[in-house]
Amino acid sequence: MIRTIIWFIYFWLYLVYLIPSLLKVKNLDKAGNIKERDKIVNEVAAKWSQALLKIAGVTVKVSGNENVPDNEAVVFVSNHQGNFDIPILLASIEKPKAFIAKTELANMPLISTWMKYMNCVFMDRSNIRQSLKVISQASDYVKEGYSMSIFPEGTRSKGEKMGEFKPGSMKLALKAEATIVPVAIRGSYKIMEENGFIIKPGLVEVVIAEPIPTQGLTKEQARNLPDLVRERIQSEL
Repeated sequence: MIRTIIWFIYFWLYLVYLIPSLLKVKNLDKAGNIKERDKIVNEVAAKWSQALLKIAGVTVKVSGNENVPDNEAVVFVSNHQGNFDIPILLASIEKPKAFIAKTELANMPLISTWMKYMNCVFMDRSNIRQSLKVISQASDYVKEGYSMSIFPEGTRSKGEKMGEFKPGSMKLALKAEATIVPVAIRGSYKIMEENGFIIKPGLVEVVIAEPIPTQGLTKEQARNLPDLVRERIQSEL
């Protein structure tokens, strides 16, 4: 319980501490200095995530980093076991990335602003029209050179069993003709969800699987893409 209290205090106090950096990011954005803006945002996201994991007592073992392409924006597709999955991916995969996140996060003060500068987009899963617009926006970001991450189950599984992928979950990668990098997260639900939202230390394994190109796919291959990606992630769980 004490660890959980300390973690949440740090979570919010550090965001307050970062306000001067956030103001600098806003000024850089207004001035059109996007390269420097992105550098600061990515550094903050990585350091903050690493600190959150350290305070929680989470050790992350990563394998397959060689499967992440160096010189292109990609779409990371991951299973979703728990609330720690976003900081786990930010801390364990060096390539800068944004997320397709649930719309509730857009209402969180400070963190939502940082996420917007990361080029995260917020999806209302109950609104099909809004979801399509978000996918299109995320696709544009990928075409501009920003990697994106998506949890195609749509919600946390809170356990080892992976849920079904939502219809259209691969449209982002297909629309951008971007390489998909499947990612398997093992054990993140044990940090919080398994304990009634009390944080407990533990080991989480992240396996980065072989990438899947999406350029030049036939209609049938595009239709089968969600099953292919899901099977590749499932094989690592």
